[in-house]
Amino acid sequence: MDRTELNDLVAFATVARERSFTRAAAIIGISPSALSHAMKALEARLGIRLLARTTRSVAPTEAGQRLLKSLDPALAEIRQGLDALAEWRADPSGRLRITTSAYAAHRVLLPKLPAFLLSHPQIHVEVNIDDSLTDIVAAGYDAGIRLGETVEKDMTAVRLGPDLKSVIVGTPSYFERYPKPETPWDLHAHACIAYRLTTSGGLLPWEFEKDGREVTVRPRGPFVVNDGELAAAAVRAGVGLGYLMDQDAVEDIRAGRLVQVLDDWCPPFPGFYLYHPGRRQSPPALRAFIAAFKV
Repeated sequence: MDRTELNDLVAFATVARERSFTRAAAIIGISPSALSHAMKALEARLGIRLLARTTRSVAPTEAGQRLLKSLDPALAEIRQGLDALAEWRADPSGRLRITTSAYAAHRVLLPKLPAFLLSHPQIHVEVNIDDSLTDIVAAGYDAGIRLGETVEKDMTAVRLGPDLKSVIVGTPSYFERYPKPETPWDLHAHACIAYRLTTSGGLLPWEFEKDGREVTVRPRGPFVVNDGELAAAAVRAGVGLGYLMDQDAVEDIRAGRLVQVLDDWCPPFPGFYLYHPGRRQSPPALRAFIAAFKV
């Protein structure tokens, strides 16, 4: 196998996993048109169509899926071999691909990531924002960052922050118009600011628990949005009640700008964790990242 064919197989695996020439080209470091040309040349050499293309999407054919299934273990073994060589370097190096939610990216990564990149110039980090529960092994990520309760049991998990807590809040002016709810069921008579999940398209449920009893409320109100900052701004403007994280509302509550209700129905829950496939020896770049971000 010559170098060109090996490069094309790596490029094919990237396209097949990303299902996008644009994203795959950005990862590899070439133009989308050059990548598309390379894939056509690979298919011509093999005499098999590996990718099904439309004007809006690309996906592996049945033959492409079979090839990808064979390639993934081999490419993973090559990468592990290169990672092992990194042990001989004085400074950690390599590429890290991490998937996380938008909220975790801003709350967990943003405060520490610039300093980490500056202190580890040989480590290249790619962060993909995705609110869905991504299969990091199938998608080719080194690690993910999610709430502890959503991390699969077969993953190695490292705590990145304290436990979290949701709060139900509204402005004093809002409660001049509506009585304070005493139970989650009272929320059906309130104007609630709803958050639209970008992955499933459904509304984020408001979850409560008290004395072992769990209650889920589907918010209804005058405003639905898929951006947390915009939802919080609507709450602070008095448009309706909000289902926020306590760390995002604590200053407003202390200052009296927001009033908290149903506190006894909102127990804490596990915060954010970094998780990755259980390995006897993690790559040096990932170990350095964990050391910088864990609590």
